[in-house]
Amino acid sequence: MSRIGRKPIPIPKGVRVAVEGREVGIEGPKGKLSHSVPGVLTVEVKDGQLQVGRRADHRSARALHGLTRSLLANIVQGVSQGFEKKLEIVGIGYRAQLQGRSLQLALGYSHPVVFPLPEGIQAEVDRNVLITLRGADKGLLGQTAARLRSLREPDPYKGKGVRYVEEVIRRKVGKKAGAAATTTK
Repeated sequence: MSRIGRKPIPIPKGVRVAVEGREVGIEGPKGKLSHSVPGVLTVEVKDGQLQVGRRADHRSARALHGLTRSLLANIVQGVSQGFEKKLEIVGIGYRAQLQGRSLQLALGYSHPVVFPLPEGIQAEVDRNVLITLRGADKGLLGQTAARLRSLREPDPYKGKGVRYVEEVIRRKVGKKAGAAATTTK
């Protein structure tokens, strides 16, 4: 049996779980999310814990067992505590502003970039260069952060662009003028 799949998921206080057939609905203080479970798996609530089991023992069922358990654990954590991603904008003149449900970004293009936030994601801008994204859905949060980063990926020469706060950018050395131009006869 899967080591991850057989671990029970503790359900914190204030979180309600409803299992209806293959659909698992989880509701908590930070929101409401649902997940559709594959047919080879079973989900049940026992003693305040969510337990994922499987009906078959073939390779794909074992893989889905651990995956589904991880996804359900992320949903439980998301609706109870939430998730957070921080992005940093580096570059002279690069900045961000929050305008309603969208971010307006100045990223060195000839026009400001307007980035609409998806439903369920909240943003906060600090000092015009630090963007904090929060949400209950871990997958949607990661996808939103990746889309924001792709608007101006960090430059390997100067380091300018949108990056995650803890991200390390491998810097390249630029051209050295005059070193290769001098030749002896």
